[in-house]
Amino acid sequence: MLISDLFEENFFAIISNKARSSLTILGIVIGVGSVVAMVSIGQGTTVSIQQSIQSIGSNLLTVSPGAQRGTGMEISAGRGSSQTLTQEDSDAIEEGVSLINAVAPEVSKRYQITAKGTNTNTTVDGTVSSYTQVKNLGVDMGVFISDQDATNFSKVAVLGPTTRDDLFGEGADPIGQKIKINKIEFTVVGVATAKGGTGFGSQDDRIYIPISTAQRFLTGNNSLSDINIQVQNEKNMSDVQDQVTALLLARHNISDPLQADFSIMNQADILDTLSSVSGTLTLLLGAIAGISLVVGGIGIMNMMLTTVTERTKEIGLRKAIGAKNKDISLQFLSEATTLTFVGGIIGIGLGWVASIAVSRFGGIATSVSITSILLAFGVSGLIGIIFGYYPARRAALLNPIEALRYE
Repeated sequence: MLISDLFEENFFAIISNKARSSLTILGIVIGVGSVVAMVSIGQGTTVSIQQSIQSIGSNLLTVSPGAQRGTGMEISAGRGSSQTLTQEDSDAIEEGVSLINAVAPEVSKRYQITAKGTNTNTTVDGTVSSYTQVKNLGVDMGVFISDQDATNFSKVAVLGPTTRDDLFGEGADPIGQKIKINKIEFTVVGVATAKGGTGFGSQDDRIYIPISTAQRFLTGNNSLSDINIQVQNEKNMSDVQDQVTALLLARHNISDPLQADFSIMNQADILDTLSSVSGTLTLLLGAIAGISLVVGGIGIMNMMLTTVTERTKEIGLRKAIGAKNKDISLQFLSEATTLTFVGGIIGIGLGWVASIAVSRFGGIATSVSITSILLAFGVSGLIGIIFGYYPARRAALLNPIEALRYE
């Protein structure tokens, strides 16, 4: 049988019963569209998580106080709230640990902030000038706090863009304006670049002040909430983590690492864990959507079996004039595959549009990749072959004499 004849036969067979063919194709359209949309949501979430983690700093280690470990378990004594890390620990790390670019100690706590009749409650970070390097933080207006500010205990503040909008209005220039943190007056000297993110813990909803000022006027002690360390190279993360652990254990006179009064978070480990979780979520979403593809395949098998029954006499006539079993099998198998390919193409377009709509109106990040499109399209074709094989085989094995007698 010629390829052109095969396509012509498929075309007339499909359009001869438009309603049934359309409903069969619709099952594949829904299946493929669901797979593309669901996988795009999962992949978009993965990319969003990776960007969020990387935006807080590259090659980052964060040392936090208060983690006490017992045998076979770990008990958090309040990450960032205990007072087991000091400025001297930060200085010792900066001087005694190799393979690092910069160290940025941090004192972090939420306070009530007021300015010209407005107020907000946000996180105030006392830190040093190297914080911008360690945390990949840019300055949109003015300047960031300097080492001189820390030396002089200056009452200056750099606002996050969300905090600026809350206190002075969206897009306002607050440079030189006064704010009060815990009833202590500070002068605004800069506005940080937006990093994105909303809600509690947002990188944009913060105020940065000199760490010495925070310790003297706000916390009243020398303890730290975190010590942020930027490692020179991602390959050195584990080595630097071991060095920092050994140094702090020695400084705190702790011989058993399981009894350490601090914890170290490795950015690479966090990223790998979250990426693994989001990858599993993507697989789960794709699998759920794939169920609709199987249902669509069952619809194709049902249609093709009905078609074989309706065209039994036609099959007998074709075989009587010389058509071979493989010709009959190929004809019906190609019809099933054509239906799935048509449904697959429409479904890819529908899934793409759905992912864009979810991103625009639902606020959920999506990412349509060529891999997901090829996967959905390939699976739809495979569905057509698998579920079309049995009806095609059944048609090919019909006895021509009995087929011609069929009423």
